Amino acid sequence: MTHQISRRIFVGACAGLCVSAVEASANNQRLISDIERLLRRLDQQTLKAEDEQYFNPALLPPAESETDFPIERIDESAIEPRNRPQIVEFEGGEPPGSIVIDPQERFLYHVLAYGQAIRYGVGVGRAGFGWSGIAVVGMKRRWPRWVPPRAMVDRDPRAKRWMNGQPGGPDNPLGARALYLFAEGKDTLYRIHGTNEPKTIGKAVSSGCIRMLNQDVAELFETVGIGTIVHVRPAIDKLVISSSEGVQDSERRGGSADAVKDRGDTAE
Repeated sequence: MTHQISRRIFVGACAGLCVSAVEASANNQRLISDIERLLRRLDQQTLKAEDEQYFNPALLPPAESETDFPIERIDESAIEPRNRPQIVEFEGGEPPGSIVIDPQERFLYHVLAYGQAIRYGVGVGRAGFGWSGIAVVGMKRRWPRWVPPRAMVDRDPRAKRWMNGQPGGPDNPLGARALYLFAEGKDTLYRIHGTNEPKTIGKAVSSGCIRMLNQDVAELFETVGIGTIVHVRPAIDKLVISSSEGVQDSERRGGSADAVKDRGDTAE
């Protein structure tokens, strides 16, 4: 028996197969996308867990040194005139007592009165360009410990030595004092701290946040309290930073706290 298939039936059948193939392809694509999202989420969770576990909390030194070391004062003649502490006219609208940080110009202002502030020259690290906004001083420490971030531990043998934390003291990169900024009850990961490298004041540097001369950050430490308002202005800057990885040339823009990863004081 011979069966004849009409052209209309044949075309209809082919069209049905094509639709089924397209639907199957779309379903497969959705499945692939779902799997990729799941893998990305698992990777992020793994990286977060690894970052949280890279140091041993039981081996951390005290948050502050038990010894209040004397601060060796730097002769101001060794500092560029613009970077020395000085009272200046201040055009910002922040209230007296507040702190204003201008990463672009490498200055920190402690507002004395409307129209007047003490201006300090500062060094600005990668993390100093990574966050901007309004915060408060949520914590203060004398001769704080330093815990290098995971990325620094992985690339720098000197940092790896202190994977479980470097005790506070004159050789500690956070210097004599540190102010920790919080916003909406959460740590912004942004720090104002001292430095044992006075030549970096007024410059863009490879690590840390906002670094001041030890004598200057000690003065600020004594004159501001917990809850002091800090306004970090956004910055757009073309930096050429010399670091252990070589010379990097990149644009840095003030953004969210998520950008602050290589701040040099992970556990603090």
